[in-house]
Amino acid sequence: METKRSTFNNRLLPYLLLAPQLIITLVFFIWPAGQAIKSSFEREDPFGMSTVFVGLTHYKRLFLDPNYLQSLMTTAVFAVSVTVISMGLGLLFAVAVDRLARSAKVYTTLLVWPYAVAPVIAGILWFFLFNNTTGILPYYLASLGIRWDHTLNPTHAMILLIIAAAWKQISYNFLFFLAGLQSVPQSLMEAAAIDGSGPIKRFFTISLPLLSPTTFFLFIINVNYTMFDTFSIVDATTQGGPAQSTNILVYKVYQDGYLGLNLGSSAAQSVVLMLIVVVLTVIQFRFVERRVQY
Repeated sequence: METKRSTFNNRLLPYLLLAPQLIITLVFFIWPAGQAIKSSFEREDPFGMSTVFVGLTHYKRLFLDPNYLQSLMTTAVFAVSVTVISMGLGLLFAVAVDRLARSAKVYTTLLVWPYAVAPVIAGILWFFLFNNTTGILPYYLASLGIRWDHTLNPTHAMILLIIAAAWKQISYNFLFFLAGLQSVPQSLMEAAAIDGSGPIKRFFTISLPLLSPTTFFLFIINVNYTMFDTFSIVDATTQGGPAQSTNILVYKVYQDGYLGLNLGSSAAQSVVLMLIVVVLTVIQFRFVERRVQY
């Protein structure tokens, strides 16, 4: 099969077409990342009047700080929980909708709605639902003997944060899993059904292996989401409390840099966070991708 190649009579035209994206990447990613790396090796006074080069001092202090190590552990628990719950429920809903002969479009529309909600709105929504004085969910939990109070109980605060972050991401995962399921060849499913395979066996032996590229892609996207895009959810629900129990890394960068005016430490934390995401992505591509069946 022959493929058509685009040709440009003007040599500058390809560069002009790429220029907007390159400028956005340079201004909003490369330049801030470079400034963060530079600031992580400096100590600056809160008013920005003087700067002193301090080498690796900020990094050494970070890994000797018990609060930062606790934040690392909190981030790991939060990232794993949100990724597993959002991808698991997204796949479950996609399988349910894929089997619907009628009303599939209605259910798809309803399930996609949360993706259109801004993260901060999602956080405020779940904050009110779990509010221990006016929320409806603590009322029902009280009838089960559970006294809900996420302002004092660290476990309750983490559960609230995980539910709010996972709920926001389920729609995104659902859309990709549904598209993947609908691209599975029906001839394979029909052949397996003729051979006597039931729906569950067909799902685990045919659908799920063919979904592995989609699952791999969503795994990377979800890990990045938990690391960077959940700041507004934390700020709207728990603000890192109680007792720093929900203070994940991206929120600690904000607390130490913007509120605490410790710019050098905050810059070092942002560099460490960026390196963690880069290492996780490389590991995923290096080892997990081998199991993906394209």
